[in-house]
Amino acid sequence: MNDQTLSSAEAALSPPDRSITHLLVFFGLVYVVEGLGQIGGLVSQPLNYYLKEVQGWTPVQVTAFVTAFNLPWIIKPVYGLVSDFVPLFGYRRKSYLILANLAAVAGFFSVTRLTAPSDLGIALMLTAYAMAISSTLCGGVLVESGQEHQKCGKFVNQQWLWYNIAAMSAAILGGALVQYLDPTSALHIAAGIVSVAPFAVVLGTVFFIREKKATVNVEGMKHTLAGLVSAFKRRHLWVVAVFIFLYYFSPGLSTPLYYHMTDDLKFSQGYIGILGSIGAAGWVAGALLYRRFFDGLTLKQLLNLSIALGTVTSLGFLFFWNETAAAIISFSSGFTAMLATVATLTLAAEYCPKLAEGFSFAVLMSIINLATSVADNVGSFLYTHVFDKSLPPLVVISAAFTAFAFVLVPMLHLGDKRQGAPVELRERLEPPGPGAR
Repeated sequence: MNDQTLSSAEAALSPPDRSITHLLVFFGLVYVVEGLGQIGGLVSQPLNYYLKEVQGWTPVQVTAFVTAFNLPWIIKPVYGLVSDFVPLFGYRRKSYLILANLAAVAGFFSVTRLTAPSDLGIALMLTAYAMAISSTLCGGVLVESGQEHQKCGKFVNQQWLWYNIAAMSAAILGGALVQYLDPTSALHIAAGIVSVAPFAVVLGTVFFIREKKATVNVEGMKHTLAGLVSAFKRRHLWVVAVFIFLYYFSPGLSTPLYYHMTDDLKFSQGYIGILGSIGAAGWVAGALLYRRFFDGLTLKQLLNLSIALGTVTSLGFLFFWNETAAAIISFSSGFTAMLATVATLTLAAEYCPKLAEGFSFAVLMSIINLATSVADNVGSFLYTHVFDKSLPPLVVISAAFTAFAFVLVPMLHLGDKRQGAPVELRERLEPPGPGAR
């Protein structure tokens, strides 16, 4: 197909359709870069291998080093708050996105020339901040455009589809670099490959994001502050925040499962890595099937379906006996995790107030990160100190916590709200409560 044919095909689209297509391409680009560029992406295995083989670090030292890069993701609301209040070069999103991704390029390029762990830590911390800022600003674009076009679920699905495609590719390529190159070369080449990727987001931001210019003035800041205040005063947003925390607070299986596979099932480290790719494939399958079978469900139906499948999948880990069973369960777990992610992030995106989208969505994402982190620590504690390193009791407790989310869905008062239906319209149709004006 030549350029003229492509131009004709694009011209045939209505302006809203063309805008949605551009946004889908943009979200795909951002999350491909996220899947490759996060510390858990392409540099993950080469970095761990380098620290282990060249620097002689213990697992505790490696874990502590990598954990430090979680800080930029914990403070994501700060980036959203700054972008909501302070336009840069006339834009609340575009300018920050471009600068963040250029910073990521600089950080990864620096890694290609460094060997000392302290120097690597500084360069990689720059990339972690850049990726976290880019993710936060992309979330702001998602909420604004998703609410405008009533496509929040579609956009969330697009993001996580391409994130997991990139994650699968990163796992395979990272393993190949470690296998065929010396540790230092593997790390430097991985960083060099990733350093090119953020340019795609820069181009995508320039060509696909249509954002109205905003100026830093008292009146504009008053409007933004009003949006921020409305975020704190909106009761339903607090209910959504509590629901999301409790939804994700299910005693984690990941670390206990790794020990179970290593110590009890005697899986090779290579096969454990393959299981990670199989899980990512489940995420991709969930994203593809969502478009065909789940996009038309009401938000309440989608949440209940994700809870039901999550409960069944959690119980499936009781049958985690051999490599074949592990592959099937890992794929199923990825599939259900994808539906859960689309359901909860759609819920979060649709209830963010205007003019505080970046901050509100980042807060809700931080709540997910906090709940998951606490749950993982609780799961590891129970596995080690309560269940004497026995996995089945933890599996049952985890499934029970997931099933408990059924009880929480009614408190959202979703009714028959479809994915993408404007929240403001629905709220106006509800009868006013006592004393309402």
